[in-house]
Amino acid sequence: MTNRIAIVLGLLIVGAIMLNWFLFGSDHFIFLGKKMAALIEWLAFWR
Repeated sequence: MTNRIAIVLGLLIVGAIMLNWFLFGSDHFIFLGKKMAALIEWLAFWR
């Protein structure tokens, strides 16, 4: 994984968190956290 890809993925994750907070409040962070854990596991598989 290059630095550019890591930065883009980090910005996408932060953007998803901020979008979730602004649209739905803080009630959906558990769901987003589970999906983020699945994404990290999926990325670790391809590494």
